[in-house]
Amino acid sequence: MHIRDQIEAKLQAAFNPAQLQVVDDSESHRGHAGWREGGQTHFNVMIRAEGFRDQSRVARHRAVHAALGAELVNRIHALSLDIGA
Repeated sequence: MHIRDQIEAKLQAAFNPAQLQVVDDSESHRGHAGWREGGQTHFNVMIRAEGFRDQSRVARHRAVHAALGAELVNRIHALSLDIGA
């Protein structure tokens, strides 16, 4: 399974979001630090879920990272998060 699909599945399961978009932006970072042949290194995530409503920005980021798990997060070079309720 591609990393993008794993990110999407884990976030769907953890947050049941109203909106979720996961974009593999690796190709636009070709030649930069962390880029690998085959991509799957740089991701942009936009997620909207009711569970984030009363959380601080830091708490939201921690919740997403916890849902993804250390093993998956460690395979990603860059993860841009746009998180809201």
